[in-house]
Amino acid sequence: MIQIIPAIDIIDGRCVRLSQGDYGRKKVYDASPLDMALAYQDAGVGRLHLVDLDGAKQSAPANLRVLEQLAYRTSLEIEWGGGIKTLDALKAVFDSGATYGICGSVAALKPELFREWLIAFGAKVILGADIRDGKVAVNGWLEDTRLSIEELIDLFAGDGLGNVICTDISKDGMLQGPSFELYRDLQQHYDAIDITVSGGISGMADIEKLEELGLRKVIVGKAIYEGRITLKDIEHFRA
Repeated sequence: MIQIIPAIDIIDGRCVRLSQGDYGRKKVYDASPLDMALAYQDAGVGRLHLVDLDGAKQSAPANLRVLEQLAYRTSLEIEWGGGIKTLDALKAVFDSGATYGICGSVAALKPELFREWLIAFGAKVILGADIRDGKVAVNGWLEDTRLSIEELIDLFAGDGLGNVICTDISKDGMLQGPSFELYRDLQQHYDAIDITVSGGISGMADIEKLEELGLRKVIVGKAIYEGRITLKDIEHFRA
């Protein structure tokens, strides 16, 4: 069964959602990150996708206190993204309670360094591949590279890479459905790697279709905040 991974995006310690990665199109939600995490845990969720948007912009983790609180108060596995540009930052994220560290910009801009982390930490390191118009974007989606997602994955496929979170920026936060063909093709091509779907989920029908296409993990954010997917839906799907 495809694993549903709820997302919590953080700015200034608060839950937010952006549209297409645009910091100027930010919506702040009333629920605290801890309240959201506990609600997900109660619904039977086992894994949380936590994104430090301040950290992504500042190139260093900025909301580690939130991570520490969630790691201490819940039993969730937490995958953390945002601002991991150095080994010290990666270690700080793990020391603060994250189970996994998501690295995108480093992988695209300093592949040898990312390869060292993969070899040192194994499955605890996840490749974050965020794409816009077919090319990988870095530094909080503020800059584009010339790399395609396939070229990026191919750099590390032989180094123990086990999980890639692929975000289609054009779909993110738009509630219009994900890029089904993109994810199907990636998962079929890289069978030994879990391709995690991120961006555009509009309802449970999208998740059911992704499962039919053979995807193994999907991140859901705005659809939950906007009530298009409920905690009951997640409970029933898991059951």
